Amino acid sequence: MNSIIRTFMKKKYLRLVVIVSLSAFLLGFTTASKRPIDPEKDKLLLELLTFVIEKGHYNPAVIDDNFSKGVYKDYIAALDPSKRFFLQSDINEFSKFELELDNQLNEKDLTFFNLTYDRLILRVNESKKLFKDILSKRFDYTMDESFNIDFDKTPYAKNSRELRDKWRKQIKLSTLSSYTDKKKMEEDKKLKDPAYVMKTDAVLETETRESSLNSLNESFGFMSELKRDDWFTLYINSLMSQFDPHTSYFAPDEKERFDVGISGKLQGIGALLLKKNDYIEISELISGGPAWRGKQLAKGDLVMKVAQGNGVPVDVVGMRLKDVVKKVKGPKGSEVRLTVKKTDGTIQVISIIRDIVEIEETYAKSSVVEKNGNRYGVIYLPKFYIDFENKDGRDAGKDIALEVDRLKKAGVNGIVLDVRDDGGGSLSTVVDIAGLFIQNGPIVQVKSAKKEKEILYDTDKKIAWDGPLVIMVNEFSASASEILAAAIQDYKRGIIIGSKQTYGKGTVQKVIDLNPFVSNSSFGDLGALKTTIQKFYRINGGSTQLEGVRSDIVMPDRYTYLKMGERDKEHAMSWDKIDPASYTVWGNTSKFNQAIINSKARIANNVQFQLIEENAKWIDARSTENTYSLNIDKFKVAQDQIEETAKKFKSIGDYQNNLKFKSLPYELEEFVKDPILKEKRDRWHESLSKDIYVEEALNVLDDLQIKSIVKNSIPGDKKGKLVKT
Repeated sequence: MNSIIRTFMKKKYLRLVVIVSLSAFLLGFTTASKRPIDPEKDKLLLELLTFVIEKGHYNPAVIDDNFSKGVYKDYIAALDPSKRFFLQSDINEFSKFELELDNQLNEKDLTFFNLTYDRLILRVNESKKLFKDILSKRFDYTMDESFNIDFDKTPYAKNSRELRDKWRKQIKLSTLSSYTDKKKMEEDKKLKDPAYVMKTDAVLETETRESSLNSLNESFGFMSELKRDDWFTLYINSLMSQFDPHTSYFAPDEKERFDVGISGKLQGIGALLLKKNDYIEISELISGGPAWRGKQLAKGDLVMKVAQGNGVPVDVVGMRLKDVVKKVKGPKGSEVRLTVKKTDGTIQVISIIRDIVEIEETYAKSSVVEKNGNRYGVIYLPKFYIDFENKDGRDAGKDIALEVDRLKKAGVNGIVLDVRDDGGGSLSTVVDIAGLFIQNGPIVQVKSAKKEKEILYDTDKKIAWDGPLVIMVNEFSASASEILAAAIQDYKRGIIIGSKQTYGKGTVQKVIDLNPFVSNSSFGDLGALKTTIQKFYRINGGSTQLEGVRSDIVMPDRYTYLKMGERDKEHAMSWDKIDPASYTVWGNTSKFNQAIINSKARIANNVQFQLIEENAKWIDARSTENTYSLNIDKFKVAQDQIEETAKKFKSIGDYQNNLKFKSLPYELEEFVKDPILKEKRDRWHESLSKDIYVEEALNVLDDLQIKSIVKNSIPGDKKGKLVKT
C-alpha cells in the first residue's frame, strides 16, 4: 500500500503519520468506467478532502454555522475582490446560503457553487461590454468627483447604473494617473530640448484610454482562460482556509509547481514562458538548462507550434499558457520541437532534448568581503529546499555545509547567514544546518495532535563553524527560517539581527496525494491536499506561532508597521508553550552583550536608519488614505505632495556601504563558461553593496572578534570539517 502521506521530513527525524482507517476508507472509493461529468468529480473531491482533514489535521475546525459564515465571506471576497462584478441583488441572493455551506459540504451539495459560478460568468461577460463602452469616450477630468479604493468598505452597486459608474471611476483613476505621468514626461522632454514638439492633450488622453483598453483586454483574456475546475479550486480553498491559513488544496498543476519550488528543479527545456495576448513568448532562459546550452532559442522568441519529437506540430497560438507549458515540459531525454518566430521575423524549428533543470535562484550562495582587516562570509539561503525523490539530490543542509567549508578555506573570521524573505521548506534541512554551528543537542520540538512531543536532535558532535555567527531575518522569514533562528538564539550560539519579529508560522504541513485513495479512477489526476499536521516549538518550550522570533538587534525597515504576519491572518492557530528540552548554551558568549549594545547605539544614531524609520511611518499612514480625487487639478496637487515627500526618502535606495563583495574561487572558474551566472552574481554583489542591513550585520561580526585572532586563520579547523548528509 502506498504511504498515505508524502513526508516533508526524513524518517530519522519524524515518524510517518499513518492513519490506517483513512487509507482503508479512501481506497474504497471507486469511479465509473466512463468519465462522469465534472460535478461528480467535484463531489468526490469534497468527500476526500473533508475526510482527510478530519482525520489528519492537527486541530480540525468544527464544521458548523461559524465555519459556514467564514467560507461565505472568504469565497465571495475571492470571487470579486474589487466588487466590480456582482450587484447587491446578487449578494442578497447568495446570502441565503451564508449559514448553509456547512450542511452543503457535509451533503456534497454544489448548489451554492453552481449559483455563484454561473452568475460570475454572466457578470464578467456583461463587464466586457461595460469597459469597452466606457473607454470609447473621452474622460472629463475637470469634474469634481472622487473614487475610494478601499473595496472592503465600499458597498456593492445597487443596480447596473451604479455598477457602470463604479467601472467608469475605477478606469478613470487609472487613465488619469497615466495621463498626468505622460504629460509630465512630455514637459520634461521639452525642457531638455526646446525644439521638441509636445504631444497634444487630446493625443495623450487617447493614448491612455488605448493603453487601458489593452490592459483590460489582456486581463479579461486571462480570466477567459480559466475553466470551471479553476473556479471550483477557489471554492475548495475557501473551505480549506477555515482550518488554518496553510491548509489548501493543490490542483494537479499547482502540485507540480509546489514540487518544483521545494526541490528547485524540474524536467523540461529550461525556459520561462509568458503569455502576450494570443502569443507565448520566451521571457527568460534558465542558466545551464538545455535551451540555454543549445543557444538557438532566445529571449523574445514567440512559440508558434510544439511537436513531440517527430510528431505532428500543434499550433499553440491562442492556447492557454498552462496547456502550452504541459506540451513543452517532459521527461529527461525526450525531444520537443518548437516552431518559433524570431525577433527578426524569421521562422525556425528548434529541436531541444529535455533534461533536469536546476533553478539556480533556489539554492544557497555565498560571498566574501573584507572589512577592517577581517574577512567575512555572507551566505544567502532563499529557501530550505530538498529533493524528496532523490536522496542524493541537492538539499539546503548539504549545500550550506559546503558553503561553510568553502568560506573556512577562504579564511573568513565570521559568517552572516541571511534568511531574509525565506519562507521555509524542509524541516530536516533545518536540523542539519543548525547542527553545523553547535556540538550536538536538540534543535526543535514537534508535537502532533493527541501525541507526545518529539525532539529532533543534531547527533553529530563535530562543529563545521565555531566562529562568530550572525543570522539575518525579517518579517518574511517564516517556518523553517524561524526554527533555525530560534535554535541559534536559544543556544546563544549567534546573534539574531533584523525586523522586530519574524513571520510567526509555527506549524508543519504535509502534502497528501489524493490519487492513491481512489481505485480505477477515470477522473484523471485529483491533485493533493496540503494540511497542517503538527506544531513545532523552540527548545526553550515556546512556540513561534504568531510570536515569531524576536531579534536580538532590531533594525528599522519600511514595512515595520504594516500587517503582514501570521498574527494578522484569519483562522491562524494560537500560541502556546510546552516543557523545554534539555540543552546547554554556547560557552563563548562573552562579547554578545557588548556587541548588541554597540549595534543598538549605531542604529539609533544612524541617519539612514532614522530615515528608514520615518519612511515606515509614512508608508503606514499612506496605507489608510484610500480616496482619490478624479479632478485633474486636485489629483495633481495630491500627487505633487506625495512626490515631494517621497523625494525625502529617495536616498534610501541610493545608499552605498562601500564594501566590495566577491565570489569564491570555484565560482570565478564557473563564470568563464557561464556568463549568465556571472551576471547574476554581479547583480547580487551590487545589491549587497547597497544593503545597510548587511553592513550592520558585518559590524556586529567586527564586535564579536577576538582581538588576538591571527588574520586569515581558519576558525574551527582543529575540530575537523563536517559535511552533513
